Amino acid sequence: MSIKIKHLNGDTTFLLTFSPAEQRPPSNRYGRPPGTFSVLVDPWLSGPSSMWHPKFLLSKHTVPSCISNLSHIPEPNVVLISQDKPDHCHEPTLRQLDPTSTLTNVLAIPAAAKKIRGMKHFHPDRVHALPAYSSKDYDSVIRFYIPPLSPGGTPGEATIAYIPAKLDMSGLHNALGITYRPPTAAPLPTRYSPPSESPLYPNFSSPNPHHSTFNMPPTPPDSPPQRPRSLSNSTNPSTLSTASSPSVPLSHASSATTAPSASHGIARPSTSHISQPSTSSTTSTYHHPRLARTLSLIYSPHGLAYSPHLIPYATSHLVPHAALPLSALIHGFDRVENPWYMGGNVNAGIPGGIEIAKYLMARYWIGAHDEDKENSGLGVMKIRIRKFGVGEVRELVRREIGGGGGGTCEVRALDYGEELVVRS
Repeated sequence: MSIKIKHLNGDTTFLLTFSPAEQRPPSNRYGRPPGTFSVLVDPWLSGPSSMWHPKFLLSKHTVPSCISNLSHIPEPNVVLISQDKPDHCHEPTLRQLDPTSTLTNVLAIPAAAKKIRGMKHFHPDRVHALPAYSSKDYDSVIRFYIPPLSPGGTPGEATIAYIPAKLDMSGLHNALGITYRPPTAAPLPTRYSPPSESPLYPNFSSPNPHHSTFNMPPTPPDSPPQRPRSLSNSTNPSTLSTASSPSVPLSHASSATTAPSASHGIARPSTSHISQPSTSSTTSTYHHPRLARTLSLIYSPHGLAYSPHLIPYATSHLVPHAALPLSALIHGFDRVENPWYMGGNVNAGIPGGIEIAKYLMARYWIGAHDEDKENSGLGVMKIRIRKFGVGEVRELVRREIGGGGGGTCEVRALDYGEELVVRS
């Protein structure tokens, strides 16, 4: 299985495509291989970005995006918006998406969801506000059920969680966590019965309609997608899109086999069943899903402190889902500061990124939100930027992480249009 990370502009617009190890030709009307799950993150392709008023802040790209319109990429399953600021939630670019799509759902932080609904471009049932992650609330994670690759196979699951910083005056600092467990064509071994509380398998016997579960189109679809039906959501009781296959909520996560670690109290997962880090060119090897690790990615363009904000997500979600080491971290390199009375830190940059990469054992760190944009206005008059080149970041990562118990972390700065494939 793999994640293909494609940088669509010079800043922080990415297309993420998660794929199973068993590659099959497209067999559905969406023109994509079965079992794939794609996420378009913070789309801003062209044109200016203005916050409040152009005299306060006006930003422009200094390098072109690799595509001129979102119609040039396959329809994503999810459009993920991390901020309500226009360089992340860019209305002209969002309007390029097909408002009649039955595949794409827009998931956004609450302020951005309100802004997007106000555009009146998408059907309200397609726009969902992300709840803040809580280790005590199962429904604070949005789940996508992915049908098996063949009858009798095992289904997959993708999850998305929103982890905001507390008491953040600027409202900029958060992280979006994504995990992907691929579907398979192979059935479960007949001699094995998964426990009802297993984090790796759905609970088929007692579906709960209150779980926030989306359905992916079946493979191949038994019939054209039906009209949306109502599904209760504790944070956003809107109508969610479903396909012809029934909803199968996933069971609550439970404890997995772990070994204790002194690093911020996080229990590191046993690595006996986890594929060791490899380069992006390594050929994937199929393992039964009970033994294979889950792919995981954290997107945090402005940064978020690992302690205390990310620790609950790591211990209560990533560890039980066998999602460590972290497959990829998308996080800025540069540190950007404003005076305290204008919000203080804008981008955490290197220090915060190294901490996340270290404690979550990230295999790759991809830079984000570091474009040298053309900025003007009162909002940037007193801003201070400390730039970090890729070589400098690699040296700092080598000193902090390389050779330690967490292994190595490969640092990459993707050019616009460039892509990286992370395999497991």
